[in-house]
Amino acid sequence: MAHPTQLGFQDAASPVMEELLHFHDHALMIVFLISTLVLYIIVAMVSTKLTNKYILDSQEIEIVWTVLPAVILVLIALPSLRILYLMDEINDPHLTIKAMGHQWYWSYEYTDYEDLGFDSYMIPTQDLTPGQFRLLETDHRMVVPMESPIRVLVSAEDVLHSWAVPSLGVKMDAVPGRLNQTAFIASRPGVFYGQCSEICGANHSFMPIVVEAVPLEHFESWSSLMLEDA
Repeated sequence: MAHPTQLGFQDAASPVMEELLHFHDHALMIVFLISTLVLYIIVAMVSTKLTNKYILDSQEIEIVWTVLPAVILVLIALPSLRILYLMDEINDPHLTIKAMGHQWYWSYEYTDYEDLGFDSYMIPTQDLTPGQFRLLETDHRMVVPMESPIRVLVSAEDVLHSWAVPSLGVKMDAVPGRLNQTAFIASRPGVFYGQCSEICGANHSFMPIVVEAVPLEHFESWSSLMLEDA
């Protein structure tokens, strides 16, 4: 999860998020190179009194500074499109979960099970135990098996919400009357935090998302316990 003074992204916990981090580094290096070149040209033009007649009127230079930006845009666009298609790809999910946004909590329904669903509320600050995170912990976590494709169906019951977990590279709008879907694979066990990312009213800041990825056998034990309690 994020920590104070952090400048970069959270550590990737899914293959898609790893791809997004690589693309970010790729695009940032291009931006650095362009910025350095432009800064050098500005400093050179301001600091020198010399004039080069070939720069004032040169067909070759105009061709270069027209073609080069086009090539750079292609170098950015191709990997970007690849990741966009990867993020939309949902192949044979092992588990489907429906996440419903409410003012101001989330409810989860495991549609592959007959009666497995619960509401997930933020734990108030005064009820936190040592080691828990303020404004991020919930009374019920969304538990998923690791290394399994998970499909999440996202909708809302009242106003616009957005289901987002940065570590997993997932962000999907929850729209009343519309069912959106996204997918992820948790590549390692852990607890991953997110928050509603669409301003949805007075308590928008107080409807966190907690995804807990566990080994498959632990998930089966958890689901059995939840079904018994239901």
